[in-house]
Amino acid sequence: MLKKHAVESHPYIGVFSAVSEKVVVIPPIEGNVFEEALEVPVVKTTIGGTRVNGALMDINSQGAVVSDIIEEREIDELLDQLDVTVIPDPQNALGNNVLLNDNGAMIHPEISEEAEETIASQLDVNVKRGTIAGVRMVGSVAVATNKGVLVHPRVTDEEIEVLEDLFQVPVSKGTANHGSGWVGTCLVANTMGAVIGNDTTPIEMGRIEEGLGYLED
Repeated sequence: MLKKHAVESHPYIGVFSAVSEKVVVIPPIEGNVFEEALEVPVVKTTIGGTRVNGALMDINSQGAVVSDIIEEREIDELLDQLDVTVIPDPQNALGNNVLLNDNGAMIHPEISEEAEETIASQLDVNVKRGTIAGVRMVGSVAVATNKGVLVHPRVTDEEIEVLEDLFQVPVSKGTANHGSGWVGTCLVANTMGAVIGNDTTPIEMGRIEEGLGYLED
């Protein structure tokens, strides 16, 4: 199910939330839209006292990797639903700098080798450094599920080839929020559905629905 939404009037859903096949993490806001669209339990918390959960963490079915600004109280709130690994790294906006599904993770080229190894082992994925549309903050310009990857329309053919090999699903180009290629900031998705910024047009919704594999069901 696809749902258009805004978080406190902001259409950048992916900045505030992170989702896997098992859980969605959102700030302390009304969560019914997320639960209905994504069909997973909702965890409400902050990261380092901020509401930009989606920028500071990434998750898959194995657990979460999260910025080291997270507080102990917040870790405890997450541990009710998923395993949590704190990663100290200068590129600590992990949601912006990591693109993830249950098969692979593409990471910002400057993330440390130690962080790379931790992501691989804790989330049980193959990891590769790369760019999308020449952008190093790969989590900001793409959304990956176990059915498809939606990416910035300026992605190159070479980048698409790398992405399809790593994530083992088809890659499609798209935008959201009325023309933004920074789709990772505009929506969150799993194989059951997506919550998408409310500025997204009907044409964009159709491309998202097709690109993330919802038309196959």
